[in-house]
Amino acid sequence: MGLLEAHAGLAGKVAVVVGGCGEIQGRAITLALAKAGVTVAACDIDEPAVGAIVTEVEALGGRILATHADVADPAALDAFYDRVEAEFDRLDIVVNLVGGVKRSLFLETTREDNARDIRLNYGYVIDSVRRAAPLIRKGGRGGSIINFTTIEAHRGAATYAVYAGAKAATTNFSRAMAVELGKDGIRVNLIAPDTAPARTSNQALYPADFERLAALGPEALQESIKFYVPLKEPPGVDDIVNGVLFLASDLSKGISGTTLHIDGGTIAALGFLDWPGGDSFMPAPLGGTLARLFPQDG
Repeated sequence: MGLLEAHAGLAGKVAVVVGGCGEIQGRAITLALAKAGVTVAACDIDEPAVGAIVTEVEALGGRILATHADVADPAALDAFYDRVEAEFDRLDIVVNLVGGVKRSLFLETTREDNARDIRLNYGYVIDSVRRAAPLIRKGGRGGSIINFTTIEAHRGAATYAVYAGAKAATTNFSRAMAVELGKDGIRVNLIAPDTAPARTSNQALYPADFERLAALGPEALQESIKFYVPLKEPPGVDDIVNGVLFLASDLSKGISGTTLHIDGGTIAALGFLDWPGGDSFMPAPLGGTLARLFPQDG
């Protein structure tokens, strides 16, 4: 065992991953924890993926409890935690990954839309922490809770208003829990992705957005990333997984109440884009970019 693995100290621990089977990031997180020697309890709304992840984890020599559950239903989340409590004598790590939204102007949404956005992006996190914290505390070893938020919690995300508000609530709730649970050695941190690949992120867009992007081709999308992401390429799934492993492990034992922004630097830029045509970094395009967009005749 190398120095990094020894310090990480993940082997033998038990983790809950809410949304850990079907989502691109969730499946990757579950498999990475299993490879690190962690026993995983995962729930997911994607029923075929629940069965598939069991086969994958067992092929790695790991142990997993996988449950089909929609966290929009509080009773389903409680039933999942009932199984966790019944089948495991410890809990060390919790990853609350589930989230989702569809892009829409606020005044075009319904109360039902808003209620679901709040439940999927904040409400279930409260319930998950309420169930998980006593299980971690009972072990007396401390633990790590990792809640997923988003860059939209840190800016005025028009057409994602209730989603952004719910994620901001998750962010500050997590900070408060870091303070309350610190005496038990329970750390609470957040991961805030931006452009990392996720099925739910793609589903949030209007169908017309996809059509326009497809018509422009992949080169145009790559160029847009270069404008927007300071590191010039978006984080991948492995970057998100590495963030989870770091926050779950002893390598981050002195960190609590912190948001880890895995976004290629977009939180630092907050609207300053690297425009083409010699404009460089500005919130809005200047003459060089505008001349490309609106060429003058003659």
